[in-house]
Amino acid sequence: MDTHSQMLDVEETVQVIVFNMGEERYGVDISQVKEIIKPPKITRIPNSPDFIEGVTNLRGQITTIINLRKRFSKEAKETDNDTRIIVIEYENVVIGMIVDSVNEVKYLSSNDIDELPDIITSRDESKFLTGVGKLEDGLLTLIDLDKVFSEEEIEGMRK
Repeated sequence: MDTHSQMLDVEETVQVIVFNMGEERYGVDISQVKEIIKPPKITRIPNSPDFIEGVTNLRGQITTIINLRKRFSKEAKETDNDTRIIVIEYENVVIGMIVDSVNEVKYLSSNDIDELPDIITSRDESKFLTGVGKLEDGLLTLIDLDKVFSEEEIEGMRK
């Protein structure tokens, strides 16, 4: 294989972090993730949107923590030993997202990613989703973190 072909193969592969919310598996591009941590103490903020759990001090930086279940209009779940926070930085704002568990890192080629079916794209939470990844042991819903927050929400977290 020549160098040009190898470069094309690399560009067509995405590395995703696989996490769970309930029985559903999701994936997010690893390039959007800063770190994965166990939940720290979170301070509630009065009058904040339902999906915002509060803020925490993450290495000297006040970080907004959201509950991804609530953001996706799913029922909240108690924190347990598997609960993790996926920390991202979006438009210079650090945000932590609570998920049920983080499983593994997988590589997906562009051939392993399909568009969302029409029945899903008609649902409200589909605006956060980019496609469906095919793994050996099942399917994975891919999330675009750039679409999880509106510009107004990002501005509110920046303050």
